[in-house]
Amino acid sequence: MTETTPSKFISDTPERRNDRIRRVITHLKDGTTDSYDEISTISATEYTDPALAVAEREFVFGAVPSIVAHGSEIPTPGKFVTVEMPRNKIIVVRQKDGSVKAFVNACRHRGAMLETAKSGHCRIFSCPYHRWSYDTDGSLRTITRGDTFGDLDQTDLSLAEIPCEERHGFVWVIDRVGATIDVAGWLGEEMDTILASYDMDRYTCFRAGSFTEPVNWKLMQDAFLDGYHIQYAHPNTAGKYIHTNVSVLEDFGRHCRWIKPRKSIDRWIDEDPADRPMDKYLIETHFLGPNSTLLKQPDHIELLTFRPHPTDPGQSIFEMRVIPPKVEDTDLDEEKWTALWEKNWDILLRVLHAEDFPIMRGIQAAMQSGDVAPMYLGKNELANQIFRRELFALLEKDSQ
Repeated sequence: MTETTPSKFISDTPERRNDRIRRVITHLKDGTTDSYDEISTISATEYTDPALAVAEREFVFGAVPSIVAHGSEIPTPGKFVTVEMPRNKIIVVRQKDGSVKAFVNACRHRGAMLETAKSGHCRIFSCPYHRWSYDTDGSLRTITRGDTFGDLDQTDLSLAEIPCEERHGFVWVIDRVGATIDVAGWLGEEMDTILASYDMDRYTCFRAGSFTEPVNWKLMQDAFLDGYHIQYAHPNTAGKYIHTNVSVLEDFGRHCRWIKPRKSIDRWIDEDPADRPMDKYLIETHFLGPNSTLLKQPDHIELLTFRPHPTDPGQSIFEMRVIPPKVEDTDLDEEKWTALWEKNWDILLRVLHAEDFPIMRGIQAAMQSGDVAPMYLGKNELANQIFRRELFALLEKDSQ
């Protein structure tokens, strides 16, 4: 199978899902996988060039929606998270009416950061420098000692607002004041329909973690679109349970979805599974452009997000989230529910930090060499090819 242009989406049915599973089983029998139509070359400068890093910040993250939180992280009015975006430091806060807004995290007086905590709850945002204060809707509430400061129109001194929308359980922003956000339009009918079917607004974020790594964000994103390295980078962990270099992928243009087989599926290689439920034998992975990988496990969601560092192309900010059903929607008591997701969190953290990240750090270090030869993406690295295709499309569109 060759995917070089987006495929037309047809609403999922059990029959179509079974067809994808049978294609996976056929690949396992034949030693094949879905593939791209050509090999691509990569230059080391893609991970080190400051000018390219500026273009990515401006024309990718400053132009299209990306995920910054799950809605359950800010469940009630006044709850907020702070986020380091490529262009702006922002505050994302739940409003009194239940909606979500995002603002540049800087006082309109002299620019002091209003919030330095990763998360919290507040009734107002109060500047630590001169105590100007703002309501959670961003409007200026108080100018301290205003009778001596001078006349200002407070309606013109609201916090700079970042476009923000909550959809499919996630909070999305475009990292540019004045941009217009349309998450459904960005996702397209295909991925918007798929995400809606998962009911992720009914889930809860068990834990979110943020890490700064000395690695370009594209190297990090590539690692989690790649099913080619599992056997080699994770021989004693994921490699024991997940097949390497086997996937069936649907290309939706800006985004894609693919299934990878667990080794437990091997029992069906020589036996037709018919209409048996097969979810437990698969991992369903989604690339949500421009910078997230969503893994749909049989009983929970994992979201991995990668952002450029605001100034250094040799660094990135990585966020990971484990998002299961709420305890009341399971047959577990709170203690067992917590223990289960603590275990899942620890496994994910250990595999990423002990196995993936050291390799990524080594690649970034190697990219600093003066004579790195051209590198390659194979036809079998299909999701990675789509990521690069869509990233370059955004950069080329805004350079014309």
